[in-house]
Amino acid sequence: MSTLSDQLVKMEKHNSIFESAVRALPLPVCPAFGAASQPQAVTFASTERVLSTKDSDSVAKSFPNSVQASGNVVLASSGTNLKAAQGKRVAVLFSGGPAAGGHNVVVGLKRALGAGNTLFGVKPGPKGLIKGNLFEITDADIESVVNTGGFDFLGTDRTKIKTDAQFNQVKETCVKHNLDAIVVIGGDDSNTNAAVLAEYLFKGVKADGSGVQVIGVPKTIDGDLQIGDLLPISFGFDTATKIYGEMVGNILQDTRSSLKYWHFIKLMGRSASHVTIEVALQTKPAVTIISEEVAEKKQSLASIVDQIAQAVIGRSAKGINHGVVLVPEGLIEFIPEMNVLIAELNDVLAHHADAFASEADADKTAFVMSKLTPANATLLASLPAYVVRMLLAERDSHGNLQVSLIPTEQLLVDMVKARVKEINSTIPFGAHCHFLGYEGRCGAPTLFDAAYTYNLGLTAGSLILDGRTGYMATVTDLDKGGVPRAIPLTGLLNIERRHGKDEFVIEKALVKMDSPAMQYFVSRRADWAADDLFCSPGPRQLWGDVAKQMPISVALNSGAGSLVFSIG
Repeated sequence: MSTLSDQLVKMEKHNSIFESAVRALPLPVCPAFGAASQPQAVTFASTERVLSTKDSDSVAKSFPNSVQASGNVVLASSGTNLKAAQGKRVAVLFSGGPAAGGHNVVVGLKRALGAGNTLFGVKPGPKGLIKGNLFEITDADIESVVNTGGFDFLGTDRTKIKTDAQFNQVKETCVKHNLDAIVVIGGDDSNTNAAVLAEYLFKGVKADGSGVQVIGVPKTIDGDLQIGDLLPISFGFDTATKIYGEMVGNILQDTRSSLKYWHFIKLMGRSASHVTIEVALQTKPAVTIISEEVAEKKQSLASIVDQIAQAVIGRSAKGINHGVVLVPEGLIEFIPEMNVLIAELNDVLAHHADAFASEADADKTAFVMSKLTPANATLLASLPAYVVRMLLAERDSHGNLQVSLIPTEQLLVDMVKARVKEINSTIPFGAHCHFLGYEGRCGAPTLFDAAYTYNLGLTAGSLILDGRTGYMATVTDLDKGGVPRAIPLTGLLNIERRHGKDEFVIEKALVKMDSPAMQYFVSRRADWAADDLFCSPGPRQLWGDVAKQMPISVALNSGAGSLVFSIG
């Protein structure tokens, strides 16, 4: 009989009681794949849906092979693939930030390919593809990672394959490992890169003149990779928002218990507020700021502060001197005057980089202000020093302001405190700040994400065996059993100005003001501000009554009759 110490040692290296239990969870499959115990790859047929963007003509000229092959037509599963290809050699990689469920995409991909084909893992991410760092994924590997969180099985990175040298290195990797297909698991930028790779590798890679297939899989916890009913949500969003929802629910319960603090919570989501609105729908806090609404209404920073201050004052009149404010990570870029300031700062810092770098730290702000228009110089001077430092900090690899480093939540606290004191100095206002970000990216997937990603992997594998390239795998009808589909990547591409030149991109999906989720939120938020109507969604559940709950915003926007998802 083993001692407790022996049992604890066995739990190391991803073998906790929880991790061992989730590996044994059954995974449902869409009816098209057949029996859950032995899913079969499917074939695809064209639907009547043809995708286009404002730049489709330009896309057709730059992606002639891909557009001609797909016709930008959406595909749907059409039957079991009884004559699936054999001998395929397929590489899979993660690209960009982690998201819960990634391992299950690999599991589904491996099982769709079956014993007659070989799956290679790429470490880490696109950089590993360039360097040719591949290894064969075994059945034992798959059993060890099923239903587990993170991207640690393969690792990931944010390299964008864009130079001729990089494309040639990828081609060398394909030739060296005799690859037939590549699966890119990533967000909008990564799937854009997949579209470019699909065109580049379309033909002429192998000695017989054939090419290498490329399939994308939609991932991002931000939820900004959505395409209406064709892609209701990217994977990882449900897990992340449930993790954040639990934390926010706990804090809301604490405010009701201690009766004296306001908590300002910044949530992941640089380019869109999907995470914030989902967490708000789960928890019903006093105040939630939606970046897209701020931009549409052209709200100033002062008006946002006043909105929060009025909620503080209104609740205090009822004896409620506590509450929670949810703030999207990217809010500061959506405030009109701040957006104008940031744009000019980016320009100044880009054109005067050497001179700026040579200035002493104490003189950098004055140097930049001397280059700004008077209105922007005045605005910059009005901001706290800790915000100014971040606004002048080094840009990321894409030339973007690192908004996650800007303490927007602290800025709002300081300004709301001053505004409340200005209106009524007797009102108590104590505040704490939080940023919920990395905590949500690598948790074990919810049942929704576990099932969704597994079926995305089955779909990606089926597309490869069906000879397709330049598509993104998707699963629709999530409340009706699930239907495997494929979205032509070239049908999603737009031209956007980046780094001073035109680039093809898949546009990020923003929160729409007329969406059912936003309309419901707007209809309830005044009541949430007036009283403590919050609720705690509790922790993620893999067993029990709430295990089969899909994201509330997805259920509302897709017209579902309930929160229950149904795959299989």
